[in-house]
Amino acid sequence: MIHAAACLLAAALCIRVGNSQPLPSYTIYRAAAPISVDAGFGDAPWTSAPLAANFHFNWWKQGDREATEVRMLWDNQNLYVAYYCHDKHISAYERRRHGPVSKDDCVEIFLSPNPHKVNNYYTFEINAIGTMLNRCRTDWWHGPPTWNPDGVRYRTSFQGLPEKNETPGEDHWMVELAIPFRNFVRDAAHIPPRPGDVWRLNLFRTGGITNAQDSSWSPIPAQIRTFHTPAAFGYVRFSGSVPPTKTTPH
Repeated sequence: MIHAAACLLAAALCIRVGNSQPLPSYTIYRAAAPISVDAGFGDAPWTSAPLAANFHFNWWKQGDREATEVRMLWDNQNLYVAYYCHDKHISAYERRRHGPVSKDDCVEIFLSPNPHKVNNYYTFEINAIGTMLNRCRTDWWHGPPTWNPDGVRYRTSFQGLPEKNETPGEDHWMVELAIPFRNFVRDAAHIPPRPGDVWRLNLFRTGGITNAQDSSWSPIPAQIRTFHTPAAFGYVRFSGSVPPTKTTPH
C-alpha cells in the first residue's frame, strides 16, 4: 500500500491538465499535540507544519496578487486546515447557511478521498465572517446540491460578525477548521487514513468587493473557468510522523 501511494505521489509531479503546470504535492504530518480551533497559528503543532503556498492566479487580468498560505495536519479523528490570507480589502456579508459565500472574501477546500475516483469530492467553503457552504459531488449522493457534513469545527478571525466591511490598515485574515474523517467513509480506503495513504485536493481563495481575485494551490488551465475541476486537484500523502522541522509562525 505504501509503495502504491508513493508511486501515485511521484506521478503527481508529471501529471498535467491540458497545458497547465504540473500538479503540486504536499505531505500531511500528524499533529504533535492537540489543536485548538481558534483561527490562530500560535499553537505549537502549526508552527512546524509545512506551508502550501505559491497559489496560482489562473484567470488574472489586473490587481494585486495577494498571497495565501495554508498548513495541514491530521490525527485519528480529523483533518486540520489553517489558512492565512494576506488581504488589504477584507469584506464579507453572506450569513445564510449554504449561501453564495464565494462572493465574499472566502477560502475553500475541495477533497477527494479516493485518488482513483477523483470525481467523488466534497467541498468546504467559508467566508471571512464564518458562513459555510458545503457540497457533496459523488456517485452515491442523491440528495440536494448542498450537503451537511458531520461534526466540522471551524473559526475565522472575524467569526460571528453580522458583516465585515473593508477597514484601512488591515492586512490579513485567518481560518482554521477541523474536518472529521468519518464524513468520508464512503470513499476513503481507510478511516482514519493510514500512513502512506494518498488523497487528492485543491485549496482555493476568492476575493471580496475590492481586488476580487480567484486563486488556487493547484493550477487550473486558463480555458477552464471553474474551481470544480477535480482532474486538476493536487496530491497529498498522510505521514505517520510529526513534522520534522519548524517554520516561522506569523
